[in-house]
Amino acid sequence: MRLLLLLPQRCVQGLSAVRNTQVKLQLNASVQRCCSTVHGDVRVRFAPSPTGFLHLGGLRTALYNYIFAKKYGGSFILRLEDTDQSRLVPGAAESIEDMLEWAGIPPDESPRHGGSAGPYMQSQRLDLYRQTAQQLVESEHAYYCFCSPQRLDLLKKEALRSGQTPRYDNRCRHLKAQQVQEKLAQSVPHVIRFRLEEGVEPFQDMVFGWNHHEVAQVEGDPVVIKADGFPTYHLANIVDDHHMNISHVLRGSEWLISTSKHLLMYKALGWKPPTFGHLPLLMNKDGTKLSKRQGDIFIQSFQRDGVLPEALLDITTNCGSGFNTNQMGRRIDDLISEFNPSKITTHSALLDLDKLPEFNRIHLQHRIEDEEQCCLLIKDLQGQIHKAYSAEIQDEEVLHEDYIRRVLHLRKGHISFLKELVGPSYSYLWVRPSLSNQQVAALTKEAQHIASLVLKLVSQQGEELSLDQLSKDLKTVAKQTKTTKYREVMKLLRLVLSGLQQGPSVAEMMVSLGPVETSHRFQKLLLPPETS
Repeated sequence: MRLLLLLPQRCVQGLSAVRNTQVKLQLNASVQRCCSTVHGDVRVRFAPSPTGFLHLGGLRTALYNYIFAKKYGGSFILRLEDTDQSRLVPGAAESIEDMLEWAGIPPDESPRHGGSAGPYMQSQRLDLYRQTAQQLVESEHAYYCFCSPQRLDLLKKEALRSGQTPRYDNRCRHLKAQQVQEKLAQSVPHVIRFRLEEGVEPFQDMVFGWNHHEVAQVEGDPVVIKADGFPTYHLANIVDDHHMNISHVLRGSEWLISTSKHLLMYKALGWKPPTFGHLPLLMNKDGTKLSKRQGDIFIQSFQRDGVLPEALLDITTNCGSGFNTNQMGRRIDDLISEFNPSKITTHSALLDLDKLPEFNRIHLQHRIEDEEQCCLLIKDLQGQIHKAYSAEIQDEEVLHEDYIRRVLHLRKGHISFLKELVGPSYSYLWVRPSLSNQQVAALTKEAQHIASLVLKLVSQQGEELSLDQLSKDLKTVAKQTKTTKYREVMKLLRLVLSGLQQGPSVAEMMVSLGPVETSHRFQKLLLPPETS
């Protein structure tokens, strides 16, 4: 089923802004009605070029395609458009698929997983593009162009010199058949260009409503097959979308103007086009364009920095549109159930990466509270602890599963990234702190008395320390000192436990460390000064 509704040419010319708004509202209503009845027929694709690694903008496009497919019981296809051989980045193709799987939005069909519509690398489909281009030539919708790079460069310079937009002058479309055959026989280098015609029919975009671009008036005939035999994007993407039975094309709004050109090709080939939906751009919070030169927008960078994939998906959808509600903490199942194509707006999505730690904190808490996910976090943290402190650990108990689980549950909601727990602020959890007699003496002369009281308290609590009970009992300890005030008592306890003067509450530190380790650290205060 297609959502494409055509409007007569005479109506399009007079569309006003108000009319566009009305049509957009009608379209949105039709999207909801039609999509709710479409299930197995929905096939969408994410088609990046492996000329670079997956970045936030690409992930967002892939995500919208994925949730669209899953919302309506369809298929999500990964197709790699690798026809620009000169710009391919080694390892990028594999990395793109790796990152989609890491993000939790794996394709149903792809170069790695295969599928009935493969192959899914454009470089493996060259014969299909050449056959289609030849079909266009034979039907006189395309032609051979023998213009040299030098001539094209001169045309461009002339246009710029005269203040015009550079465009091909369509010179070779006027060559006679005999001239073409002679040049082909002489093996003159050539490309194949598509004939742009005036009278482009309008199309209804799922997001931007009615659109109409008379491309023939502003562009020269586009190249569809390059001199090296490889297709350009304009030909390859429509050939692949047709043969892969793509029902909906959801892509960035930068391709909106090119869609009329693509529709002319569909018409020339006698193919029914898919429904188009162009997604608004993802931009920085100040409205500037996300640049691939910003190293931190690549997905691998986020993965390396300990960002959870669900936090990344959450923040990229939270700043945009297309959902019934807009709240933090949504996971992929929530995004699918909340997705509503009619709510996608034309406004750019402003991404505030300064909020990413908060999103990650929420999703890290979700993982800690899920037993299966928590086990994975424990294994991850065990590896990080061993790497950071292996030479300093005095008690292997700190690597025990139960110990780390207790730490995670006590710190959930307080940390944004797992790696924080192996930083200096939490080193006391894994390595016993060293403190001097001078540090202790600066706080109180009753250190041994206070240590005795704490040891007695820990002993009374038994094998498991209670956070709430400890908080109450520590106040009682402070009251049993002669000259040391409550504040100094707490400073001493914190110093003995962690070697620090900041961090979680003293009671939480004691619960985290457990009764045995807590007792061990306070026993040191009972030793004579010369051996402590």
